Amino acid sequence: MTIQDKILSLEQAVEIRQQWKATGEKVVFTNGCFDLLHAGHITYLSEAATLGTKLIIGLNADKSVQVLKGPSRPVNDEKTRSLLLAAMQFIDAVVIFEEQTPQNLISHILPDVLVKGGDYTLDNIVGAKEVLANGGEVKTLSFLPGYSSTSIIDKIKNS
Repeated sequence: MTIQDKILSLEQAVEIRQQWKATGEKVVFTNGCFDLLHAGHITYLSEAATLGTKLIIGLNADKSVQVLKGPSRPVNDEKTRSLLLAAMQFIDAVVIFEEQTPQNLISHILPDVLVKGGDYTLDNIVGAKEVLANGGEVKTLSFLPGYSSTSIIDKIKNS
């Protein structure tokens, strides 16, 4: 499997998720912009991967990132961001989504474990209700302090 083979459409992700379910794999899902990958991202994603046997990443498309982060973002386009994520051995699939939230993606994939960062609570995690209703789990993971894409961008601007 090549790195590009890990970048899937929604339909492909649903199909592979069903295959993994049939073979007893435990599928973990998380999402984000992942604009400038840093140690905080790597720590978070590698920890998420330990919660199951397969990890799917929902990646915000460029237009979605612009709405969430501002017109100067993302720094890296969705093709670059998806390739960087897919290159990680502990990530099994990357799905780019255009919407502001991954609600549609989560509702179709229905992972066994939905993961978000520690700044979220169960009541504000998109897709939590659907995952729990399907017998899945919702978990929050702590962040590695001192790392953010925004702080990296600010540091570059001020250097």
